Amino acid sequence: MDRKLYKHRDVNWLSFNERVLLEAANPSTPLLERLKFLAIFSSNLDEFFQVRVSQLRQLKSVDKSLRKKLVLRSNKTLKKILGIVDEQQQRFGSIMEEIFDELAKEHIRFLTDEGLNPDQKQFLDTFFKGVSENCNVFKAEEKPKLEDGGLYFFVAQTNGECYFVSIPSNTHERFVKLPGDDHSFMFLDDVVKLNLDKLLPVGTIEASYSLKLSRDAELYLEDDFGDTPLADQIYDALDQRKSGQPTRLLYDVKMPEAFLTIIREVLDIGVIDLFPGGRYHNLSDFFSLKNPTDNPNLVYKPQQPLPHPVLSQTQDIFSSIKEKDQLVHFPYQSFDVVEQFIAAAAKDDQVLHIKITLYRIAKSSVLTDALLLVLKKGKKVTIFVEAKARFDEKNNIEWGKVFQDNGAQVYFSVPNIKVHSKIALVERIENDSIQKYAYIGTGNFNATTSRIYCDHGLFTAHNQITDDLYQVFSTLKRRLIIPKVKRLLVSPFNTRNVFLKSIETEIKNSKAGLPAKITAKMNSLEDQTMIDALYRASEAGVQVRLIVRGFCCLIAKPIEELPPGSSPIIITSIVDRYLEHGRIYLFHDNGDEKMYIGSADWMTRNLDRRIEVLTPVLDTDVFSELKDILELQLNDTAKARVQDAKDSNTLVSPEEGNPIRSQYAIYEYLKQKRNANYRAVSVDK
Repeated sequence: MDRKLYKHRDVNWLSFNERVLLEAANPSTPLLERLKFLAIFSSNLDEFFQVRVSQLRQLKSVDKSLRKKLVLRSNKTLKKILGIVDEQQQRFGSIMEEIFDELAKEHIRFLTDEGLNPDQKQFLDTFFKGVSENCNVFKAEEKPKLEDGGLYFFVAQTNGECYFVSIPSNTHERFVKLPGDDHSFMFLDDVVKLNLDKLLPVGTIEASYSLKLSRDAELYLEDDFGDTPLADQIYDALDQRKSGQPTRLLYDVKMPEAFLTIIREVLDIGVIDLFPGGRYHNLSDFFSLKNPTDNPNLVYKPQQPLPHPVLSQTQDIFSSIKEKDQLVHFPYQSFDVVEQFIAAAAKDDQVLHIKITLYRIAKSSVLTDALLLVLKKGKKVTIFVEAKARFDEKNNIEWGKVFQDNGAQVYFSVPNIKVHSKIALVERIENDSIQKYAYIGTGNFNATTSRIYCDHGLFTAHNQITDDLYQVFSTLKRRLIIPKVKRLLVSPFNTRNVFLKSIETEIKNSKAGLPAKITAKMNSLEDQTMIDALYRASEAGVQVRLIVRGFCCLIAKPIEELPPGSSPIIITSIVDRYLEHGRIYLFHDNGDEKMYIGSADWMTRNLDRRIEVLTPVLDTDVFSELKDILELQLNDTAKARVQDAKDSNTLVSPEEGNPIRSQYAIYEYLKQKRNANYRAVSVDK
């Protein structure tokens, strides 16, 4: 493997998180939305240390000679990552101060003890009595196990005693609303700090500093599961996260070295695990801060989900899908149509069986209620619950058991593979035979995330698609080893080969002097075989245009560094109001274009180690609509940033005219299509 051909995924992931930070720094973004981008950055970084940095730490323990054979340079990579993170953390602090200054001009203030008036002090005295019950105090000499992601103060007394005091942000609001004319808040951290003397044994406090510890979030399960079901073993292992290996100690940069030495010894962590930060940590809590004023300019203008032009008006959802494939787009359109699809199946006496895969289940939703109603009515329900969906394991397993207790046939994930597909199949009796209806999406069956994730979903009754999906479900039920599919792309069986053949077709066409083009949108690009194929396509003159939201290991070289006859690969990334999550793959094929949508990125895990499903887009109207949406994203000049060889993250330069902000343009495009369809229906009536 030539490392010069590929970017390191973890280093490049930091470039993605920088794009989030750039949105927080953008003065054109509403102030409270800028705080939310800081929250996203903070949340992303926490997970990065829990998962990716943890894996690099594990690699460091591998024998040096073996690491060399495996081409693993975790030490060097880790140092590079830590340097980038340190720089980003400093920028984070500066951006937050700038936002706070701007918010103060809007009469939204975050006060410390220095800015309190007598009424506010009295209020906090009363308020703290309720908080104190949830503050835990640990003597440092007892070497307590600090929880992953928990907020603490390290407190030193003049008598030499040292303590850790928890900040109970999991049981109390992080931002305490204070009485007064302005919209004043105080961090819960500062409320606790003001009252530390009430929590500690008698003694004078010398100093106190905030800190947070991140731990390894991986669940290291046994290879031999014995008689214990995998889901039960995962559920029992979740407490490991609270005591996993430390991967980062984030602390107030003002903390003296002597106190850091004490903390290192107590928590058994190394110098490389220490990260200086600001006064406050866990700033993902900014998600919870609502607009306290009547100023609408502090947040994004509300954008209500549009009713689907067909499915939201139909009296018979099955006949509408049977008549014509139906495409849905979230969050631009309402997720209600997916819930109504399941709800309609629950009420329909002709429906025999519902099959569905659930990767991240909402804690409660119309969809889960509809599935329970289906069971109550005595219909067959088969549910595939992914028990290894990181950070959602507990909720998923609990829901799986609820469905099981209500009569569903529930399958939890198998040991070495995840079910990441977003699919549903309804079997219905029509004219004495079984008619199948399918849903294949790019995003989870989750109404909450559908309001912030940009995804697409296809409803179809196309026989070859539904027959293929039946094969997929039979494979998930262990009735088949390999699904015999004609149309669908199903990982880990045929997805890689279909994509590679499609790329090779473009290469052959280009060499034959025919038009050749590959357009793909995905979350991440990491698989080296796919990257190598794209390099070959570029050198053969194929136009390769990619939209990659997250990390991208392909190095997009400028034309002057490519062999003669090459076409440069152009990659952009869009970070805006919503999280880009859809996967769309389009191949020109000499004018006979092929398009696929589904759950798989071009990552090795999605191609080889997960159950993924992508569908070809066969309906010409659906094809045209998706292509229009893809074109809007390709032409974004407001929020798209270039992913070049240097990770510059520069904004795409707009040509003459107004910049195109694709997420807003897509909403308007779908709104116009809906209005046109509504007018057509009205005329028909």
